[in-house]
Amino acid sequence: MVYLIAFLIAAISYLIGSINPAIIISKAFGKGDIRNSGSGNAGATNMLRTNGPAMGAATLVLDIVKGIIPVLIAWGAAAICRSSAMEITYQEDMVISALGYIAGLFAVVGHDFPLYFGFKGGKGVATSLGVVLIWDWKAGLIVLVLALIIMLLTKYVSLGSISAAVIFVAIELYNSFSSGFKVLPIICSSLLAVLLIVRHRANIERLLKGTENKLSFKKKEADAK
Repeated sequence: MVYLIAFLIAAISYLIGSINPAIIISKAFGKGDIRNSGSGNAGATNMLRTNGPAMGAATLVLDIVKGIIPVLIAWGAAAICRSSAMEITYQEDMVISALGYIAGLFAVVGHDFPLYFGFKGGKGVATSLGVVLIWDWKAGLIVLVLALIIMLLTKYVSLGSISAAVIFVAIELYNSFSSGFKVLPIICSSLLAVLLIVRHRANIERLLKGTENKLSFKKKEADAK
């Protein structure tokens, strides 16, 4: 039963993650499909540069919330499992404890590969931020501050995002070894970071070549994120 619940949580989280605010907002305001503009990325930064601060901010907030909601649903399911009369094995208890991590990971997978939009979505930075903040708000704030500092100093949104993924995993590994190693949460955290980095592979190539676009509020510039 616990494994079925975990599967359902993963599926629901993926479906919620597949709702892409950038695409929906852009089309709703007659701007067409955001994936055909700027960098072609269905995310907050491309919305900012292509359609302006208002749409960019709305996309950012909704993407963050989209990462938080599935984790809250998962925690609710975990609470129900623990309060039920069913017997729970040690392995099942581990899965229940990791439901929030499973939900967060699949919400980002949904954002990156949305079912409703031909599996072509964004790079998952804002949604990952929402997930990280709800998983561990202290680590999330540290990562956010460091990422913003890197972005401000270098003007590279992609570099700040990639650095944030690495920093978060490092913090989670440290916390885990300090308080008792938890396999599934570490696996989900690591996969989240790997997914974000892989989605930025083109940005990494441009960073190495020195051709990556820098942060700008000008709509005409292509988005690096």
